[in-house]
Amino acid sequence: MRENIHRFFRAARGAGVHVSPAESIDAMRAVAQVGVSDRTILRDALLLTLAKSQDEKLALGDCFDLFFSQPEPRQEQPEADSNDVSEDADQSPSSGAASDASGGSPAAELGPLAQMLLSQDRNAITAAIASASGAASLSDIRYSTQRGIFSSRILDAMGLQRLRDDLDELTASNPALAERLRAALDALREAVRDTVAQGLALYAREEAENLRNEILRNAPLARIERRHVAEMRALIRQIARRLRERYSKPRKRQRRGHLDVRRTLRRNAAWGGIPFLTAWKRKHRDRPKIVALCDVSGSVAQVSDFFLLLIHSLHEVVDDVHSFAFSSHLIEVSDILESKSPEEAMAEIMSKVGFGSSDYGSSLVDFEKEFMSTLTPQTTVIVLGDARSNNLDPRADILRRISERSKRLVWLNPEGRLAWGFGDSEMPRYATFCSVVRQCATAQQLERAVSDIVATYQ
Repeated sequence: MRENIHRFFRAARGAGVHVSPAESIDAMRAVAQVGVSDRTILRDALLLTLAKSQDEKLALGDCFDLFFSQPEPRQEQPEADSNDVSEDADQSPSSGAASDASGGSPAAELGPLAQMLLSQDRNAITAAIASASGAASLSDIRYSTQRGIFSSRILDAMGLQRLRDDLDELTASNPALAERLRAALDALREAVRDTVAQGLALYAREEAENLRNEILRNAPLARIERRHVAEMRALIRQIARRLRERYSKPRKRQRRGHLDVRRTLRRNAAWGGIPFLTAWKRKHRDRPKIVALCDVSGSVAQVSDFFLLLIHSLHEVVDDVHSFAFSSHLIEVSDILESKSPEEAMAEIMSKVGFGSSDYGSSLVDFEKEFMSTLTPQTTVIVLGDARSNNLDPRADILRRISERSKRLVWLNPEGRLAWGFGDSEMPRYATFCSVVRQCATAQQLERAVSDIVATYQ
């Protein structure tokens, strides 16, 4: 049972529940106290020791129900029919001949698996499948293409080869009994297939999700199919959560730098130079300040949602962030992003300035008139957009002044580099005044770009 609980921990991790070594130890102690005979009490004990939120509690409960629901062999025919067949087989001439020739009952000469199947002992068969699943390392299954391999391994561990030999012998000596055994084998195969399917659902979920996320991370944001938009938003939220976890905590810890030997000796002169008190060389770091300008016009409407989600995460990672959104004109959206959930914030921003015809020149004029004071020599300015201004005046001179007043100017463009400078794209002109220009056509590129920007302040 200990190994079974350990496999359950592995399945729980695949279901998205973080189970640390310390939590698994606590859970094992709880299981030792309550026992495993009562599944309801066992379920409650595991949920209480492992689940840390309501979502994890629901996921863990579903995982428990799936993990401890053992598939049973299907009965191909009613019990009455089976008994009739058994009686007929015992009374058949072939059965009697086999018994006389061997000096005993044919069933007594069969292998363990054949005897188990003919006895129709469901508990014994279920236990044998569970034992064989452990011997076949079913918890290592990762892909649906491995179902056949693991089914064969489980059947082999149960003694399939001996069962085939028994079938060959019975076919010649007792056809009726052979037919019963063959039907029981078919039911066993189905039960094993169900067990493997259950293992796939338990242990391959994490691998399948990682594979799906990896595909989405490298898919062009502008060409995401409608059916994948919700999954992509969930992936962007995961990226935002990783950014918060990676960069929020280090900012709260004071970096002491290297030991200042001279100050330490002076401070401890009264104790004969014994360093009771230490002095450290402080590392001076600029307080992070970011100004983000996000294009939400019609040409990048499908990408804007993902841009705004990442900007929303910046407000939780960096203390001083000023965010702006624009199509043909520009507005500040910092308060919206800080006070509302991502979905509500994006809906309100898009209703105010989204889906319009892009005019970078007019938007830059709005920024220079009203918000130029937000820039300081410590500010990193991030522009997220395709730089397509519908052949209007791009006002690159304003972007030059923005670059001169800030620490650096980073441009993240969702279009491929081959499209820059063609049609109404002003990217080559704008790039002249940028410190960094990056293509951000995928979620992975967007995560790397934002991560690099925030990392410079750590």
